[in-house]
Amino acid sequence: MNALDIYTHILPDGFLDVLGRVASGRINIGKRLASVAALVDLDRRFRDMDAGGPGYRQVISLPNPPLEEILPADAAAELARAGNDGLAALCARHPDRFPAFVATVSLLEPEGAVREAGRAIRDLGARGVQIFTNVAGKPLDRPEYAPLFAAMEAHGLPVFLHPTRSSAMPDYADEPRSRYEMWWCFGWPYETSVAVSRLVLTGLLDRHPGLNLITHHGGGMIPFFDGRVGPGMAVLGSRTAEEDLSGVLPALKRPHLDYFRDVWADTAMFGSGTGLPTVLRFYGASRIVFATDAPFGPIRPTLDALGALDLTPEERHAVMAGNAERLLRLNGAAAEAGGTA
Repeated sequence: MNALDIYTHILPDGFLDVLGRVASGRINIGKRLASVAALVDLDRRFRDMDAGGPGYRQVISLPNPPLEEILPADAAAELARAGNDGLAALCARHPDRFPAFVATVSLLEPEGAVREAGRAIRDLGARGVQIFTNVAGKPLDRPEYAPLFAAMEAHGLPVFLHPTRSSAMPDYADEPRSRYEMWWCFGWPYETSVAVSRLVLTGLLDRHPGLNLITHHGGGMIPFFDGRVGPGMAVLGSRTAEEDLSGVLPALKRPHLDYFRDVWADTAMFGSGTGLPTVLRFYGASRIVFATDAPFGPIRPTLDALGALDLTPEERHAVMAGNAERLLRLNGAAAEAGGTA
């Protein structure tokens, strides 16, 4: 089966060396990342990929954490450039394994992020950009980040939205840190849901109807809480005394739930057999792209969970490869206007 895994992570040659130099000993994230063998060992990675079958390929990107969280602006921008150069080199050396990569940018300097996105797309062949659900704690709907979304709409390529949250954000006000890795298990889907909601409610998709947003991990909480998102949010502002939200929904050009269904979702849900049918029912096969989150998520269990879904042959092809090929403009495919593919 032709399977294009649209969201996987890797560390290209030399990336950790640049990280060690620009970080100047302030962090030990490089050592921790290098401990995941398939991030740095291509032989190990290719063995893992072989479990996906002969038609299995990966779109590659850098892994968490966001550069904005671990480095100052100049160093983050330098590391983004080095990462993009390295990802492009991997695709050039192994086109049958890695047909495309997604660029990294640092939004600590939004104008620089636009320039680096343009360089990576124009000069290196990047097929989208990866950003995170907040920029060192700042929400993505801040005006300073608007130029990147406008630029990506102009490029006709998607924005990959990766969740970020750490144990430094506690689950309870009485505690200094999140415990039991709740910041990851439930915090990341929450981060995705809040980031998408803020972008929708501030009118991003009205201003940029041709923009494609790809959410990681099945769209976070959104497909599972469509009642709260839809009719629940229809009375936006009635529960809030300290902020006037009465003009938010009337300012949108369409019913607010429509925008949530316009966002893309991937299938990187750790092989979930119960969550994937809900994601499919909410978004439909035309808005879902195959992803595993390898090497952090499993390849074979994700494929098995997808195999159990009730899809027509045409829908299965769309989810497994066709949607991604059009979104990323691979093999001569092109995304249509209006934020669809």
